[in-house]
Amino acid sequence: MAGRKTFFAHFYPLSREKTHNNASTPIDPNVIVEMEPFIRQYYGNPSSGHWFGKKGREAVDTARRQVAELIGASPHEIIFTSGGSESNNHALKGVAFALKGKGNHIVTSVVEHPAIINPCKYLETKGFKVTYVGVDEYGCVNADDIEEAIIDETVLVSVMHANNETGTIQPIAEISKICRKRGIYFHSDTAQSVGKIPVDVNELGVDLLTIAGHKFHAPKGVGALYIREGVDVEPLIHGASHEMGLRAGTENVAGVVGLGKASLMSAVRMDEYIKNIRYLRDLLHEKLKGIAAVKLNGHPTQRLPNTLNVSFEGIDSSALVSKLEDVALSTGAACHDQVRRPSTVLTAMNIPAELAMGAVRFSLGRFNTEDEVNYVVDEIKRVMSEIGIKKMRGEDV
Repeated sequence: MAGRKTFFAHFYPLSREKTHNNASTPIDPNVIVEMEPFIRQYYGNPSSGHWFGKKGREAVDTARRQVAELIGASPHEIIFTSGGSESNNHALKGVAFALKGKGNHIVTSVVEHPAIINPCKYLETKGFKVTYVGVDEYGCVNADDIEEAIIDETVLVSVMHANNETGTIQPIAEISKICRKRGIYFHSDTAQSVGKIPVDVNELGVDLLTIAGHKFHAPKGVGALYIREGVDVEPLIHGASHEMGLRAGTENVAGVVGLGKASLMSAVRMDEYIKNIRYLRDLLHEKLKGIAAVKLNGHPTQRLPNTLNVSFEGIDSSALVSKLEDVALSTGAACHDQVRRPSTVLTAMNIPAELAMGAVRFSLGRFNTEDEVNYVVDEIKRVMSEIGIKKMRGEDV
């Protein structure tokens, strides 16, 4: 296999420096270098008062500042978590339980990640009511629909910044104005957008915001929750007074250091990343249209620069994916690849079932190249020929 490259549609080449996708990303080599001393040498508990512990505390404080600077926050508004799911759970349950005396209603959208949908369903078993707002044909939430769903008992609105399947970017700033006017907390799951596009908590107007490190070249098992100063949130994990009393448990110092370094690098490389990755995404789209009839799923312009979700007309995407060599594509959100049914996100967008079953998500990364795009297109063309799909050129279906 020497010299061959494995891709995830997402694109996963065998070379570990060229790995990336929406489900996860490789740890950047520079991040590994930054983490290594806190794995091999400085293993002290950052809550300890001796010099060994202080070394860890200084590293955690530096990382907190780096994460805060990436999103335009203050360091004391950042608490470290185990990742996006914990941050989402903490935001929803933390606000719900803190404000249960004021109201018991939450508003979210039908295209949220399960790390939002399932905590909402859990809260429904505890006496809370949840309104799930629909989306248009592009997977976009209408801010007016959010406002219409708000009632006197609403205590929280949660809408993701960018969808993990289609890349569609939601009108977060517009929704936040509605929430602020009504005196309601607003949370956004930005796991897919932080590190890929500019995210500023003040420009977006959010009160809480979720970050997942492994989505932008930090390690798995570390993330953060932004909590605007003054926002009432109950701790999700109870214990000692770590993370300003909001998240008990000794900090994962090495992971936190990695998250901080990845945040710093993302801020520095943002403009170059967006320019390069958008070019590759659009090149891939044009080449795919040259070999098959494809339908773009998601907003044509308001979407992540690295994400391309298309449906191949007349093709079951699982059959296509199973025959590709060195190319691993997602036929839906990666969390659900073992379940063969139309994506709930695409279904919510009213995409016909036969097209939804032909959907493939491509998500390129920082280390991908034009040669790799060409390889993927050639592989898809080969498999289509093998399974008897006629070549169809022309416009999108």
